[in-house]
Amino acid sequence: MTSSWKKSAGQTLRRLQASNPEPARAALMGIGHALRGDDAAGLEVACRLKPAANERFLVVEAGHAPENATGPVRRFAPALVLLVDAAQMGMPAGTVRWLDWRTTTGLSGSTHTLPPYVLARYLTLALGCEVALLGIQPAQTDLGAGLSDVVETAVTDVTATLFNLDRKNV
Repeated sequence: MTSSWKKSAGQTLRRLQASNPEPARAALMGIGHALRGDDAAGLEVACRLKPAANERFLVVEAGHAPENATGPVRRFAPALVLLVDAAQMGMPAGTVRWLDWRTTTGLSGSTHTLPPYVLARYLTLALGCEVALLGIQPAQTDLGAGLSDVVETAVTDVTATLFNLDRKNV
Protein backbone atom coordinates (compact mmCIF):
# COMPACT_ATOMS: atom_id res chain seq x y z
CA MET A 1 0.00 0.00 0.00
CA THR A 2 1.32 3.43 -0.92
CA SER A 3 1.63 5.81 2.02
CA SER A 4 -0.23 9.11 1.80
CA TRP A 5 2.93 11.20 1.40
CA LYS A 6 3.90 9.17 -1.66
CA LYS A 7 0.45 9.68 -3.20
CA SER A 8 0.60 13.41 -2.47
CA ALA A 9 4.04 13.73 -4.04
CA GLY A 10 3.00 11.86 -7.17
CA GLN A 11 -0.26 13.79 -7.54
CA THR A 12 1.52 17.12 -7.12
CA LEU A 13 4.12 16.30 -9.75
CA ARG A 14 1.52 14.99 -12.21
CA ARG A 15 -0.64 18.10 -11.72
CA LEU A 16 2.31 20.44 -12.28
CA GLN A 17 3.39 18.51 -15.35
CA ALA A 18 -0.12 18.59 -16.82
CA SER A 19 -0.38 22.36 -16.32
CA ASN A 20 2.96 23.20 -17.97
CA PRO A 21 3.66 22.99 -21.70
CA GLU A 22 7.35 22.48 -20.90
CA PRO A 23 8.58 19.73 -18.57
CA ALA A 24 8.06 20.96 -15.00
CA ARG A 25 11.17 21.82 -13.00
CA ALA A 26 11.45 20.83 -9.35
CA ALA A 27 13.95 21.73 -6.66
CA LEU A 28 14.58 19.82 -3.45
CA MET A 29 16.05 21.63 -0.47
CA GLY A 30 17.41 19.32 2.22
CA ILE A 31 17.21 21.14 5.56
CA GLY A 32 18.82 20.29 8.88
CA HIS A 33 21.90 20.27 11.03
CA ALA A 34 24.52 17.65 10.15
CA LEU A 35 25.80 17.40 13.74
CA ARG A 36 22.40 16.95 15.44
CA GLY A 37 21.47 13.30 14.87
CA ASP A 38 18.15 12.87 13.10
CA ASP A 39 17.94 16.59 12.39
CA ALA A 40 20.24 15.74 9.46
CA ALA A 41 17.50 13.68 7.73
CA GLY A 42 16.69 16.33 5.12
CA LEU A 43 20.37 16.92 4.40
CA GLU A 44 20.93 13.20 3.96
CA VAL A 45 18.05 12.91 1.48
CA ALA A 46 19.56 15.79 -0.53
CA CYS A 47 23.04 14.28 -0.41
CA ARG A 48 21.75 10.94 -1.71
CA LEU A 49 19.69 12.59 -4.47
CA LYS A 50 22.53 14.82 -5.76
CA PRO A 51 23.46 12.30 -8.48
CA ALA A 52 19.88 12.52 -9.83
CA ALA A 53 20.11 16.29 -10.39
CA ASN A 54 19.60 17.37 -13.98
CA GLU A 55 18.19 20.25 -16.04
CA ARG A 56 14.72 19.63 -14.56
CA PHE A 57 15.65 18.62 -10.99
CA LEU A 58 17.82 20.72 -8.69
CA VAL A 59 19.07 19.38 -5.36
CA VAL A 60 20.32 21.79 -2.69
CA GLU A 61 21.86 20.78 0.64
CA ALA A 62 20.52 23.82 2.46
CA GLY A 63 21.78 23.05 5.97
CA HIS A 64 20.51 24.68 9.13
CA ALA A 65 20.16 28.14 7.54
CA PRO A 66 18.22 27.31 4.36
CA GLU A 67 17.45 30.97 3.69
CA ASN A 68 21.14 31.28 2.77
CA ALA A 69 20.75 28.66 0.03
CA THR A 70 17.92 30.24 -1.94
CA GLY A 71 20.12 31.78 -4.66
CA PRO A 72 20.48 28.60 -6.75
CA VAL A 73 16.77 27.87 -6.32
CA ARG A 74 15.77 31.35 -7.48
CA ARG A 75 18.03 31.06 -10.55
CA PHE A 76 16.61 27.60 -11.34
CA ALA A 77 13.01 28.97 -11.25
CA PRO A 78 11.23 25.70 -10.41
CA ALA A 79 7.49 25.07 -10.51
CA LEU A 80 7.84 23.15 -7.23
CA VAL A 81 10.21 23.43 -4.29
CA LEU A 82 10.16 20.46 -1.95
CA LEU A 83 11.56 21.17 1.51
CA VAL A 84 12.69 18.00 3.30
CA ASP A 85 13.26 18.37 7.01
CA ALA A 86 13.10 16.62 10.35
CA ALA A 87 9.88 17.71 12.05
CA GLN A 88 8.54 17.17 15.55
CA MET A 89 5.03 16.00 14.63
CA GLY A 90 4.20 13.91 17.69
CA MET A 91 4.32 10.76 15.57
CA PRO A 92 6.42 7.58 15.92
CA ALA A 93 10.06 8.12 14.97
CA GLY A 94 10.67 7.63 11.25
CA THR A 95 7.15 8.69 10.23
CA VAL A 96 7.15 10.64 6.98
CA ARG A 97 4.37 13.11 6.21
CA TRP A 98 3.55 15.43 3.31
CA LEU A 99 2.73 18.63 5.19
CA ASP A 100 0.97 21.80 4.18
CA TRP A 101 3.58 24.38 5.16
CA ARG A 102 0.85 26.96 5.78
CA THR A 103 -0.40 24.92 8.76
CA THR A 104 3.01 24.32 10.34
CA THR A 105 3.48 27.60 12.18
CA GLY A 106 3.36 25.76 15.51
CA LEU A 107 5.38 22.78 14.28
CA SER A 108 8.80 22.48 15.83
CA GLY A 109 11.30 22.17 13.01
CA SER A 110 14.48 21.79 15.01
CA THR A 111 17.65 23.86 14.95
CA HIS A 112 17.02 26.27 12.07
CA THR A 113 17.52 29.98 12.02
CA LEU A 114 14.09 30.37 10.37
CA PRO A 115 11.11 28.00 10.60
CA PRO A 116 10.27 26.19 7.34
CA TYR A 117 6.96 28.04 6.90
CA VAL A 118 8.81 31.39 6.71
CA LEU A 119 11.12 30.03 4.02
CA ALA A 120 8.16 28.50 2.14
CA ARG A 121 6.26 31.79 2.21
CA TYR A 122 9.31 33.64 0.88
CA LEU A 123 9.78 31.12 -1.96
CA THR A 124 6.15 31.26 -3.04
CA LEU A 125 6.21 35.07 -3.09
CA ALA A 126 9.64 35.41 -4.74
CA LEU A 127 9.27 32.66 -7.34
CA GLY A 128 5.53 32.20 -7.78
CA CYS A 129 6.11 28.48 -7.34
CA GLU A 130 4.42 25.81 -5.32
CA VAL A 131 6.16 24.74 -2.10
CA ALA A 132 5.68 21.47 -0.26
CA LEU A 133 7.16 20.28 3.01
CA LEU A 134 8.10 16.67 3.64
CA GLY A 135 8.59 16.06 7.35
CA ILE A 136 10.45 13.14 8.93
CA GLN A 137 9.80 12.52 12.63
CA PRO A 138 13.17 12.34 14.43
CA ALA A 139 13.95 9.89 17.23
CA GLN A 140 16.77 12.03 18.65
CA THR A 141 18.64 15.22 17.82
CA ASP A 142 21.61 14.82 20.16
CA LEU A 143 24.73 16.78 19.32
CA GLY A 144 27.29 14.53 17.66
CA ALA A 145 24.90 11.61 17.08
CA GLY A 146 24.31 10.03 13.70
CA LEU A 147 20.97 9.12 12.18
CA SER A 148 18.96 6.65 14.24
CA ASP A 149 18.18 3.33 12.56
CA VAL A 150 14.49 4.17 12.14
CA VAL A 151 15.21 7.57 10.55
CA GLU A 152 17.91 6.00 8.35
CA THR A 153 15.22 3.64 7.04
CA ALA A 154 12.86 6.58 6.42
CA VAL A 155 15.61 8.52 4.61
CA THR A 156 16.32 5.50 2.39
CA ASP A 157 12.61 5.17 1.55
CA VAL A 158 12.18 8.89 0.85
CA THR A 159 15.27 8.96 -1.35
CA ALA A 160 14.19 5.94 -3.40
CA THR A 161 10.64 7.23 -3.79
CA LEU A 162 11.70 10.73 -4.88
CA PHE A 163 14.28 9.31 -7.27
CA ASN A 164 11.59 7.17 -8.91
CA LEU A 165 9.02 10.00 -8.96
CA ASP A 166 11.52 12.20 -10.77
CA ARG A 167 11.98 9.56 -13.43
CA LYS A 168 8.23 9.03 -13.90
CA ASN A 169 6.76 12.50 -13.55
CA VAL A 170 9.16 15.39 -13.88
